[in-house]
Amino acid sequence: MHVEPYRWPDGSGSSTIAVTVSPRFPPRADVVRALCAAGCVFAEEEADLLLDGAQTPAGLADMLARRIAGLPLELILGWAQFCGLRMVVAPGVFVPRRRTEFLVRQAAALADPEAITVDLCCGSGAVGAALLRAIPRAQLYSVDIDPTAVRCAAHNIASVGGRVFEGDLFGPLPAQLHGRVDILVANAPYVPTGAIAMMPSEARLYEARAALDGGQDGLDVQRRVAAGALAWLAPGGHLLVETSERQAPESAEIFRRNGLVPHVTNSPDLDATVVIGSVAD
Repeated sequence: MHVEPYRWPDGSGSSTIAVTVSPRFPPRADVVRALCAAGCVFAEEEADLLLDGAQTPAGLADMLARRIAGLPLELILGWAQFCGLRMVVAPGVFVPRRRTEFLVRQAAALADPEAITVDLCCGSGAVGAALLRAIPRAQLYSVDIDPTAVRCAAHNIASVGGRVFEGDLFGPLPAQLHGRVDILVANAPYVPTGAIAMMPSEARLYEARAALDGGQDGLDVQRRVAAGALAWLAPGGHLLVETSERQAPESAEIFRRNGLVPHVTNSPDLDATVVIGSVAD
């Protein structure tokens, strides 16, 4: 019997997980049962991913223990699935959500084949990498303030091209992009500060606060992006942000006050809302 102690990152408590290590991989059904008992909703899918990712029975036991203790599956595997791509993720980096695939689709639909594209608050670089797969001749410039996120983004866009910069929003972008950006995407944090405590532990404990916290009403970073967007966007260019359905009317008003023509679009299937701000030609 192998006993795996685990302490939550915030020091709030600990769990002791007992996992049997045998010379052979356990049956899939046993892994599924262990995950079900731990409350994993998609236990069968997770079992397949853990079994596929484990190199040895002991490695599987360690991965299973960490998942039962509450670690996000993506951090155990080291990658997240997004738009059909595997995106490398690391502790503290925002894990791309499936709903954000709607943001990618909206941006790709508006982009010309050789669009100059900027991805602010890029996190793992998932949005930019997916965009370049959709519009491979585009130019991509991705920015994040967190060094770990920048390293992940650099890895994830290496196979599709593009450049990654470390810094705050528009600050590190090359000056020659002023007035030339066709597509500006910003999956900026939009969770109100007071709602952080109610988020699932997988996000609250393992993702950087700065990647989640959007200020009192959740729209502080969006305001900063919208305020700077016109200086960078080309005539006919577009700013796209993900937000919640409840926040969308205020996001649209922020765009309007900053000289952009707003449009709100939704995907009920993905529970996703995107606000698009366009520059008049």
